[in-house]
Amino acid sequence: MPIYEYRCQECGEKFEKLVRSGNDHTKLTCPNCGSQQAEKLLSLFGTSGFSTTPNFTSSSSDSCQPSG
Repeated sequence: MPIYEYRCQECGEKFEKLVRSGNDHTKLTCPNCGSQQAEKLLSLFGTSGFSTTPNFTSSSSDSCQPSG
């Protein structure tokens, strides 16, 4: 079950909602102001133990050389 991120169009509050299926059309209510005017945001998925930041600390001669 995915968690989607939404932004209230009335007050700008960002909040998340666990959605049981892609066809879940339940009304969203902003936890801050109670408005039902929310837009789904484009969110990146989280990963565990994986960094997308490149490691530039090793020299270029180390990167492709066999060890030992």
